[in-house]
Amino acid sequence: MKRCEWSKRSELEQSYHDNEWGVAIHDDRKLFEFLILEGAQAGLSWSTILKKREGYRRAFDNFDATKISQYCENDISRLLGNSEIIRNKLKINAAITNAKALLQVQEQFGSFDHYIWQFVNNIPIQNSWKKMADIPAGTPESEAMSKDLQKRGFKFVGKTICYAFMQAVGMVNDHIAGCFRYEEINNPD
Repeated sequence: MKRCEWSKRSELEQSYHDNEWGVAIHDDRKLFEFLILEGAQAGLSWSTILKKREGYRRAFDNFDATKISQYCENDISRLLGNSEIIRNKLKINAAITNAKALLQVQEQFGSFDHYIWQFVNNIPIQNSWKKMADIPAGTPESEAMSKDLQKRGFKFVGKTICYAFMQAVGMVNDHIAGCFRYEEINNPD
């Protein structure tokens, strides 16, 4: 069975590739989880984040934005001491800032889902890359998303992070055309 090359590095990455990567997500909590995890990945490998994912869920109240938005200095100290997550103060503060910004977006747009999917006109972009080297690090859509998120106060949302987020939550199908998941994602019915 042919897979995207990156998924062959570990069982964890293969499972993520085969079951999650590129599947359209419309649940606000799951979207927020991926936004935080993609930001946490900055400067690190996705494999590192996948290994810490359950720790992140425990440490960040299962990505409940309302709870995270109320974190105080004691919570930041608790998180900085938690080896189950990336203990980077800027990234931890960004998660709290992003929770507050997400709540404002939900209030304005009705849901984060409704807001975030507008950057692809509510339809996943179906790419057809032949090899991993063809996949860009960013696109005009991810740049527009990044600029708008930043304008709304979000942190750790550069265009590359936004593009990785778009790939993860199914806003773009970046499975290689020969990968078995490519057609499954492209034709979900």
